[in-house]
Amino acid sequence: MATAVKGADRTAVRKKVGPKASVFQWQARPAGDAKAPLQKGELEAASAAVVRVILRKRGLQVVSVKKKPKPLFAGTGGIKEAGIVVMIRQLSTMINAGVPMVQAFELLAAASEGRGMKAMLEGILGPIKEGERVADAFARYPKYFDRLFVSLLAAGDQGGILDTILLRLADYREKSLALQKKIRSAMIYPASIITVMLLVTAILMIFVIPVFSQLFSSFGATLPALTQAVIAISNWMRGHWYLVVFIPIAVVWAFIVAYRKSFGFRTQVDRISLKLPIMGDVILKGSVARFMRTLATMQAAGVPINEALETLSRISNNVIIERAVNAARERVLEGGFITDSLKETGVFPAMAVHMLAIGEQTGAIEVMAEKVADFYEGEVTETVARMSTLMEPIIMVVLGIIVGTLVVAMYMPIFELGAVVTHGG
Repeated sequence: MATAVKGADRTAVRKKVGPKASVFQWQARPAGDAKAPLQKGELEAASAAVVRVILRKRGLQVVSVKKKPKPLFAGTGGIKEAGIVVMIRQLSTMINAGVPMVQAFELLAAASEGRGMKAMLEGILGPIKEGERVADAFARYPKYFDRLFVSLLAAGDQGGILDTILLRLADYREKSLALQKKIRSAMIYPASIITVMLLVTAILMIFVIPVFSQLFSSFGATLPALTQAVIAISNWMRGHWYLVVFIPIAVVWAFIVAYRKSFGFRTQVDRISLKLPIMGDVILKGSVARFMRTLATMQAAGVPINEALETLSRISNNVIIERAVNAARERVLEGGFITDSLKETGVFPAMAVHMLAIGEQTGAIEVMAEKVADFYEGEVTETVARMSTLMEPIIMVVLGIIVGTLVVAMYMPIFELGAVVTHGG
């Protein structure tokens, strides 16, 4: 368990990172039975040697273990979040109907159409057959089932309410996925439009303007200042096209690397992101909704509030919010209220803190957190829709100004030439 650090500015605790896990494909037979059919599956582990040890502990004789090749395109052969949500719901329904755990997973694996999902279900089924806890079997796939999922599953299994917990987890992941898609679309939409706008401008400057430039050079007349400026920019872009192409790529790459490697840089970016016009509002409301939804789910499972806050700090995806949650956890450990600390940090909206305070004082944190999550998810949906509506005309106006300026710059010499010819005639 991570150690709480005193002080809001000392909440970032460096954790030792072990070897990076990879997915291995294995083939094996029951030990001592050379005529038995081959069993196949996938395991996520630090090395092939670890996979061999795991398989031997299951009583299997290893035939082959090899690292699973990465798909050629992103997402190929992966397991989608929507498919995992459906699987969790189906598992909850079967457990509620009294179907034994082993049989439930066998039915799920048999009905699964995706190879990745089938392999994962078979990989979970194997340890369960050997008597391993359900939560521990799911924990073998941290890429799809995080610590929050595993801890709630263990609490539900221990309390005899596994079907209820699975259903709540399915609801939680479904709503989290929907919220994540909304926030992602809010960020991708303007970025994609701006990218297209820049590409159109670059194409006009590199391929279209030079045609007019050659035409104007045959006139032998002095060109208008605007036309000269556009042609000069076009010539520079043609001569330095590699800078136009590679500098934006390098900037984006450097930003991503710095964000992942530098804690100080990430802190500054996260702080600025919460203050951005419109987008900052979307990010903050999305984070609050995720915080409240997770808190409600963990409280429903009977997870102690200090453990819940420890988990919540790690899934916030924002250093500023992580600090606020860690400060709240320290206050709880000292015997205080969560909302007292959240109010002092000033990160969370006043309405969210006030409603959570009511739930804290009345012993109904789960209910109030659920209501706050619903409210802010609705706010995110409304803000994203409003932002999309407002951005379309703004982007069209900007694009119109850019293209219009280029058109005017190219036709001004033609208009002047026409006037000279008419005057001369």
